[in-house]
Amino acid sequence: MHTRHQQKQRRLVIGLSFAFMLFHQADKLLISPLTSQIMAEFKINEAQMGALVSGALIVGTIFYPVWGYLYDRFARPKLIALASFIWGSTTWLSAIAPTFGLFAVTRASTGIDDSSYPGIYSLIGDHFEPKIRGRIYGLLQLSMPLGYLMGMLLAMVLSGMLGWRAVFYITGSLGVLLSIIILISLREVPRGQSEPELMALNEIAIHRFDLQTALLLFKKKTLWLLFAQGFVNIFPWQVITFWFFYYLESERGYQQGSVLLTMVPAVLALAGGYFLGGLLGDFAFKHTRRGRMLVSMAGAVIGAVLLWITMSVPLDKPVLFGILLVLTALFMPMGSPNIVSSINDIALPEVRSSAFSIQYFIENSGAAIAPALAGYIATKTSLGFAILIISVAARIIAAAFMGLAAISIPADIQILRDQMQERASNSEIQTSR
Repeated sequence: MHTRHQQKQRRLVIGLSFAFMLFHQADKLLISPLTSQIMAEFKINEAQMGALVSGALIVGTIFYPVWGYLYDRFARPKLIALASFIWGSTTWLSAIAPTFGLFAVTRASTGIDDSSYPGIYSLIGDHFEPKIRGRIYGLLQLSMPLGYLMGMLLAMVLSGMLGWRAVFYITGSLGVLLSIIILISLREVPRGQSEPELMALNEIAIHRFDLQTALLLFKKKTLWLLFAQGFVNIFPWQVITFWFFYYLESERGYQQGSVLLTMVPAVLALAGGYFLGGLLGDFAFKHTRRGRMLVSMAGAVIGAVLLWITMSVPLDKPVLFGILLVLTALFMPMGSPNIVSSINDIALPEVRSSAFSIQYFIENSGAAIAPALAGYIATKTSLGFAILIISVAARIIAAAFMGLAAISIPADIQILRDQMQERASNSEIQTSR
């Protein structure tokens, strides 16, 4: 039973984490709806624009191991506040860059804070027990599509009046302000305090990052399968979030008003898909330890099939295209909260940030080339074909890895539960002395 203080801390960590991810995603994904204006000002083509986004992804990839180590070694709330400050300051630098070369460099620097999420997921995991983590992560990940929607609305409403640079000033300022609030408000908690075996203890032994424990992560078969699915599964997300807005304008002939009417319902459905996926994953997990992986696999396959059908809709049927896009968006993110929850289910608390960092490092290693690859394919065929072939192929391959993970994960979960029980017993022995 959680005390009133613990309940307050849980609400606070969810609220501030949600705010950080919401505004950060708005800033990060803002470049997509501003693509046309940026390309026109700097006089660049699709391949150059794709390379611009890939630069930030490469920097983010490099910093994932750094953030993972720091989060497992030091106080996570302070590091989250630092990430928020870096986000705000680098966005300001992007806004004042006078040339494409400088803009590319400053935009790449925004990748430093893009890799700061592992600490948030680790901190959340220490506030909420395993049986409800899926829905909590699903709720938290609502911020990502809603952030995209916020960025899109900011771009469409303000960029025409104030210019695209002014929009960056606004989101950058939010990052600096939020860093101060997080630094003042959030507090560190013992790692592993929400594990069922440790919840009843008055004192929990402190376990921090050590290299030997971190290296043991690589002996878990399930983690390798999750890494593999992440490497391919991130391709469609990067391609769609960056290029889809431009695709609607350039190949389907949508005006800004039509883009808004099409994208808002789809993004809202996408947001709902995160929470629904987490909720279904929690429900399935109660019945079988394979449940989260089975839900993830189903979402990947159904999403791929629906995307293929959606992209095949003729240009003269925008209503049908919009309806199918909403349905596709509902299924596509269902695996995300379950993957995060599954890493919590098999990794020791003191190396979870590192486990998340490895996951996203491997993901971004592939994702860094996705926007540029789509831009290149678009110059040879069409942007619609590039989005379709990359997204569908990646989702099907990812589903296969998820299926294999469903086979191996029960054994890895049992290993963690045994380790937590051993720690609980040792703590009780120490307390009784």
